[in-house]
Amino acid sequence: MWHGFTPMSTMPASGKLIRNHLACPFFMPMQKIEEGAWLHPSRLPLGAGWHGYCCAPGHEGEQPSAAELIDGCNLGYAASCSRIPAQRHCDSVRFSVSRDHGCEISLCFVTEYAHLPVTHGFVTYEVATQHWTCIHPDERIQKMAQCYLESYLLRRSRSSDTSTRAQAND
Repeated sequence: MWHGFTPMSTMPASGKLIRNHLACPFFMPMQKIEEGAWLHPSRLPLGAGWHGYCCAPGHEGEQPSAAELIDGCNLGYAASCSRIPAQRHCDSVRFSVSRDHGCEISLCFVTEYAHLPVTHGFVTYEVATQHWTCIHPDERIQKMAQCYLESYLLRRSRSSDTSTRAQAND
């Protein structure tokens, strides 16, 4: 069952449709890239650019080059990567906020192979306790969800600050 997830776009609070790229499922993000080469880093699959390492079989722990981080790991289908195994369960991972009740946030994830959905589901985060109440069994995908959530919470906070300042000026 597909649950109405929009596979090729994200509808942010601004109401403008944004086409997404997808993160490599063999990438383990570790540290946010503060000064990246992307024009709009918030539109990246994980909400920002990330340094990290490869988890593809036979390449575990390898550090991607700067170009690979920019054009591959953080952006695009992993099928173009020389490290990706021929036999794999997916080429990419996509995230979206499916529900934000303030105290609890659910993220939808979709793995894809050859541009088609393979698996999907939800991970859930409790804001007050800063604890995941429902996690993904794959450590890489869970880490990507954490990175996506971190970027989302930062954008949400900035949006809230902007709204508060606008109301104060009225």
